Amino acid sequence: MISKDVRMKKALSVATLSILITLSVGASAQAWDVPKPSQGLMPNPSAGKPLFEKNCASCHGADLSGTDKGPAFLNRVYEPSHHGDVAFQLAVKNGARAHHWKFGDMPAVPGVTPDDVAHITAYVRMHQRKAGIR
Repeated sequence: MISKDVRMKKALSVATLSILITLSVGASAQAWDVPKPSQGLMPNPSAGKPLFEKNCASCHGADLSGTDKGPAFLNRVYEPSHHGDVAFQLAVKNGARAHHWKFGDMPAVPGVTPDDVAHITAYVRMHQRKAGIR
């Protein structure tokens, strides 16, 4: 039988390891070059609509409901608390590994600026709110 002291030491070791892993992951994430829209930009869903249609709809669907090439944005997995606006910026700049979908990795989208992504994200968020995704 393992003594109470040994169990406590093991629990502390696991907790310490967990904290160290969390800190190292956080430190790596902070090192990313996150694209940022222009200072003072007011993201506009109306400006985002044609940008979405040109750059995103072929995979994510003209109505944001997805296609056989990409997932729907009208899904709780893409709500702001799970995939924040920065996730859209990073996906457009760097691509995204498949993690919530069966479509394969998303490639980067060249030529789409951080300002464009901010407008596209505003457009997506507007439709998500209409669909009850907050």
